[in-house]
Amino acid sequence: MSQYQENATIIRFEQLTDTNVRLTLQTEEIAQAAKPGQFVMIRAGKSKDPLLRRPFSIHQTSSNGRMQVLFKVTGRGTGLLAHCKEGETLSVFGPLGRGFSIDPARPVCLVGGGMGIAPLLFLAKRICQVKQNTETDMIVLGGRTRKEIEPLLSDFQFFDIGIMTVTDDGSLGMHGMVTDVLKTLSLPNNCIVYTCGPEPMMKSVAALCREQKVDCQVSVESVMACGMGACLGCTIKAKDDRYVHVCSDGPVFKTEDLGWNL
Repeated sequence: MSQYQENATIIRFEQLTDTNVRLTLQTEEIAQAAKPGQFVMIRAGKSKDPLLRRPFSIHQTSSNGRMQVLFKVTGRGTGLLAHCKEGETLSVFGPLGRGFSIDPARPVCLVGGGMGIAPLLFLAKRICQVKQNTETDMIVLGGRTRKEIEPLLSDFQFFDIGIMTVTDDGSLGMHGMVTDVLKTLSLPNNCIVYTCGPEPMMKSVAALCREQKVDCQVSVESVMACGMGACLGCTIKAKDDRYVHVCSDGPVFKTEDLGWNL
């Protein structure tokens, strides 16, 4: 697996909401090598404060060497990135980690909650590239309010996959949680569910998939320093009381390989 370090130029800056930002970067080598579910490490500033890079899932790539990251401003690092300008450069390292496993012969359901929606756009794009028929496939997008989902809808609607939305306040789509939507769907036994979002949400999705005997892959988020398994800062419990690294063994895992009590 190849990784690259590039000085990536910011091609486009999008302020999607008060706190949500999307950057389009020119990253020739990283964009060409990336797979859905992988991530990059980005240096947030020119100085040594903050010292460490920040991890971001890859939102989407294009054949012309461009890559997008979508993030919410939550601290100093993301705050600095949110004040970047088009034309500036950022030091980007990647692609890193293990991504989603796609079987072109099986129906799929993509389930994203909040910022967990970010890596699913890249996944939806790749699925449409490798599958001949997506008529039975489904995308479920969940958020607290309409503002979290609506700016991204047109991107997902570009693909020939059905979309359902759900919000905590009922301002868009169903009123409730993503699991409420999943319970209304008749998932085929050979379906693969891909999910990313807050851990309680993913555990609920995984538990529902277990009840229905459907395979589920989760993209786990974790604080990390290096992104390559050297710092041991992103370990999580796997089955049989083992510990694995989110950055190198993941961030995508089959739910049966994790030590979750479902």
